[in-house]
Amino acid sequence: MAIKVRDYEVRLTRNKEERRQVRQLRYDVFVEEEGASATEEQRKLEEEYDDFDRFSEYMAVFHKGKIVGTYRIIDRNAAEKMGGFYTESEFNISKIKRASGNIAEMSRACVAKEYREDALVMRMLWAGLGEYVVRRKIIILFGVASWVGVKPVQSAQAISYLYYNHLSPLRLRATVLSENFAEGVNQKLSRMNILPRDFIDENDARHQMTPLIKGYLRLGATFGKGVFVDKAFNSYDVFVMLQTKKIDAAYQKHFLGKENALANLDSKDGKIKTLGKIMLFPVTGSFKIVRAFLEFLLREDAVDAEYIEDAKVNEEDDD
Repeated sequence: MAIKVRDYEVRLTRNKEERRQVRQLRYDVFVEEEGASATEEQRKLEEEYDDFDRFSEYMAVFHKGKIVGTYRIIDRNAAEKMGGFYTESEFNISKIKRASGNIAEMSRACVAKEYREDALVMRMLWAGLGEYVVRRKIIILFGVASWVGVKPVQSAQAISYLYYNHLSPLRLRATVLSENFAEGVNQKLSRMNILPRDFIDENDARHQMTPLIKGYLRLGATFGKGVFVDKAFNSYDVFVMLQTKKIDAAYQKHFLGKENALANLDSKDGKIKTLGKIMLFPVTGSFKIVRAFLEFLLREDAVDAEYIEDAKVNEEDDD
């Protein structure tokens, strides 16, 4: 389904040219702006990509025909084709992979520089992901959230705050693979408890968080144990996990009518019970509830939102 707000649209990419535009945006943000390394071929093409792009899907926000925001999505089926998830190069996610049901990895999130002042693009990406979760019956979304640089101490307040307050439950907790650090990077930099608990100031911690991490927290996300220093990508990463049933109570109450509406979705045994007709069952028959969820994410822009079913769109073959 495509979601339109005035001259903006969010949906999955449909053809080779759109996928190329996504990789070009990633090159602009990650390589040119943030200093990630790139191969000679990538610099020639001005595209950022890796082996995981072959079977991944791209959620993209379009503005006047130009892609201005994107997420890369890899679900369980795609990961099986590629021999695993991208995240597994940085974190042990074996506990999450044992969960019964569909899981999906979010990565390479970025927004064009000139569109970051207005939060609309990021909210539309979240709305697109929300609709994707509904259709694909995703029980767990996960990925990494990053800061630019290779010195986690620069975000000590934020990282330590996440460690003391928002670690994932043990049965689903991812753990950092510090042994995969590049040569010369001290493995002790993987520690999250950089500061003692008594030294943590929540206001300072939130000030150090990226907008994306703040958004994950508002949705009720939890975090894996450890920090991965990605020297090649000029970033340090924390693992983020969002269980459908743990979506923040305020969101649940708004679009499902009660704060614990998602309580029956449990990744422990994979049993599919009821979700107030959302988050587990196909959109058919429950579009009004799905729309309420998307409108909540879009906030004041929801009045201009249009929803277009895929069946009404002529799609080109993708690569």
